[in-house]
Amino acid sequence: MPTVEVADLKDGDFLLDVREDDEWQAGHAEGALHIPISEFVARYGELTEAAPQDGRVHVICRSGGRSAQVTMYLVQQGIDAVNVDGGMQYWAAAGRPVVTDEGRPGSVL
Repeated sequence: MPTVEVADLKDGDFLLDVREDDEWQAGHAEGALHIPISEFVARYGELTEAAPQDGRVHVICRSGGRSAQVTMYLVQQGIDAVNVDGGMQYWAAAGRPVVTDEGRPGSVL
């Protein structure tokens, strides 16, 4: 399973958040693409349109389990994808910003 640490992510890295809507609304990484795992296969085209053509997709969820499943699927599709170890819990613990859709400080459910 290709994995990266939160500390390895740089500004501008493409981030795919696969948490459910309530988790996303509570708080997420600014600029992330949100496609819940429950809708992922049906909305796969949104990812292929938004993802950088020759770049890496960093997949994140709350703790790393759901994002690991999506990462494996993407790798099987030939996409350069990596799981973000520890997910949004580690993201927030590392002091990375968590925001709501309105740009206010958010929280990780």
